[in-house]
Amino acid sequence: MGDGESDKGLLSGLESSGSSRRDFLKIITIAAASVGLPVSAAGKMAEAASKKGKPSVIWLHFQECTGCTESLLRTSHPALSSLILDLVSLDYHETLFAAAGYQAEDALKAAIKANEGKFVLVVEGAIPVKDNGIYCKVGGKTALQILNEVAPKAGAIVAIGSCASFGGIPAAEPNPTGATGVPQVLKGKTVVTLPGCPANPYNLLGTVLQFATYGTLPALDEHGRPKFAYARVIHEDCPRRPHFDAGRFASQFGDASHRDGHCLYKLGCKGPVTHANCSLLPFVEMPGAWPIGIGHPCVGCTEQQVAFRTPMFEVVPIHNATPPSTYAPVAESGGLLSIPAALGAGAVLGALAGAGLVASRKFSDHDGDQSIPGERRRASGKEGTPADPGEKK
Repeated sequence: MGDGESDKGLLSGLESSGSSRRDFLKIITIAAASVGLPVSAAGKMAEAASKKGKPSVIWLHFQECTGCTESLLRTSHPALSSLILDLVSLDYHETLFAAAGYQAEDALKAAIKANEGKFVLVVEGAIPVKDNGIYCKVGGKTALQILNEVAPKAGAIVAIGSCASFGGIPAAEPNPTGATGVPQVLKGKTVVTLPGCPANPYNLLGTVLQFATYGTLPALDEHGRPKFAYARVIHEDCPRRPHFDAGRFASQFGDASHRDGHCLYKLGCKGPVTHANCSLLPFVEMPGAWPIGIGHPCVGCTEQQVAFRTPMFEVVPIHNATPPSTYAPVAESGGLLSIPAALGAGAVLGALAGAGLVASRKFSDHDGDQSIPGERRRASGKEGTPADPGEKK
């Protein structure tokens, strides 16, 4: 699927095919914005693309359901055609290839030879290691063999999806094939992991664009996940978070609270321990296209110790149960003014303010006389008369 123009500037190649620089800049800007990169990054990407060829991507499939590829197929900003034809050169991808058999294997060899040390290797799916990896073979070779042959020649290695990142579903107990993730096989190598079931395609796009433009990888956490996508837990940015802070929870599927969109924590939502940007960067431009968006608890698919290991409806610990100061507390706590007390205090202050206003008006009625009203009455001999507002009639 590559264009065979690895030595030709991307921009000049686009111009020769009828695309303008403005069209290209638009695509680059949208792609940069979609993964949270600054506008300045788009300019640098365009500059780099005008001098370099498109980054070569080799995509390997192992134990997986092809869900990550399916997610990639449904991107529209930029569309898959723009991603492949304008931003990267997808030189090997078994699912999207027109070629098959020996032709496909020859294309893999040619892509590696032409771009050795520069191409981005994307691995989708877990790698079985039990019994020397016989449980997954492609072209007569095991997944273990292929990965160990291709990875040393790559410029960057990306494990896309939970299966490639840490074994995912194939590695769930009892794990009969000994399935594991790419980092566990390629020990000692830097592997960018993009867990998710499926992974958000824009997280891949951001990683590849940064590597192609700057020759660097994004800042990674201790699990190899890019911090731009996995630094925060879903709970922090969940659209249902205000309901959590206000103490409104769905207790069972279909109850009134569930229908009203209240927090799903009590139904087993793993959002409080799940690092991902699902709530910030919608899948395939559909705001509701993720578990919480359709009324189902987060399953924690990006977390190795949670995904496919913790019972789906078991609650998880809350890392920060205290609501932000912008919300009223759910329950009263010691040392804080209660609502009735606050109302009482408000009434007292209101009464005092009102009394002060009345007194000030009375003072103004006596032409600047600043004496105390009682003393005025005694001086005039009228003390105790019905006209005195402090006396009963």
